[in-house]
Amino acid sequence: MSTWIGIDTGGTLTKLAYMNDQQELTLTVFPSNEMHLVREWLEKHPQVEEIGLTGGRTEQLRDVLKTMKSIQYIVEFEATLKGVRYLLEKEGHSISQSIITNIGTGTSIHYMDGNSHQRVGGTGVGGGTLIGLATIMTGISDFDEIKSNAFEGSRDGIDLLVKDIYQGMDTPIDGNLTASNFGKVGITEQREFDQNDVLATTQGLIGEVISTLSIQLAEQHNTDHIVYIGSTLIDNIQLKKVIEHYTILKKHKPIFLQDCGFSGAIGALINIREHHKI
Repeated sequence: MSTWIGIDTGGTLTKLAYMNDQQELTLTVFPSNEMHLVREWLEKHPQVEEIGLTGGRTEQLRDVLKTMKSIQYIVEFEATLKGVRYLLEKEGHSISQSIITNIGTGTSIHYMDGNSHQRVGGTGVGGGTLIGLATIMTGISDFDEIKSNAFEGSRDGIDLLVKDIYQGMDTPIDGNLTASNFGKVGITEQREFDQNDVLATTQGLIGEVISTLSIQLAEQHNTDHIVYIGSTLIDNIQLKKVIEHYTILKKHKPIFLQDCGFSGAIGALINIREHHKI
C-alpha cells in the first residue's frame, strides 16, 4: 500500500482512496458521523505518511486525527474535477467538455472545459433529500434499504403523466413525461400507497429535478455530455435509470462513472502524487 491516501469528508459519507501494493486504486467508505472509524483505520495502516484531504467536514476530521499524520488540503471542487478527469480517462471516455453533476447530500453542478472548470449551478435536492423524505413518508431511513425498495416500486399510481391529463387526445409533448410528481395523489380517492411505490416516486422526483437542471446548464454551455457522479448514485439502479432516460430524451449524453462516489477522494490522492511528481 502507498504511503499516501486521499480522503473526501462528505456530509453523509467519508470516502478513502489509495493505491494497494500492486498500485491498483482501492476505495473504502465510512459514515461521516463516525469519523473515529477513519482514525482507527489509519492506526491499522501506520505506513500512511501523508493525507490528501478535501470535503465539507475537513475540520471535523482534523479534530479527530489531531496531528497523527501530515495533511495536505485541497478545495473540494478542485479535488472532484481532478478525480473526474482521472476516471474519465481510466474508463475510456475521450471528452474535454461537459457538465459535471455531483449528487451528494445536495447537488453541485460544474462546467468542465479542458483543465478549467467553474461552478454553474446546484440545488439542495440530493441524497439528503431522498433520505429525509423517505424517512418522513415511510419511516425507512437506511439508504441501502431505500434504494432496494425503490427498485421494486412503481411510479404509475402516484405520478401524473402528460397522457393522463390529455386522456386519449394527441399530446403536444411526449405523453410519458411527468406532468406533476405525486400529482395523482390529490385527484384520486386513494389515500394509502405501497411503501416501495412511494420510494420509487420520491427517487423519480429527485432524479428529474437534478437532470432537468443539468440539461438546462448543458444547453447554456453548448455541451452534449453530462457526467453524473456522487455517492447517491452508488448501486442506485432506479435513480440512474430515471436520470439516464430523461437526459437522453432531451438529446444529451449521460455518463455514469463506475466509481462515481469517490471523485473527491481520488482527486485528493492525485493532488499528493502530483505534488511528489509521481
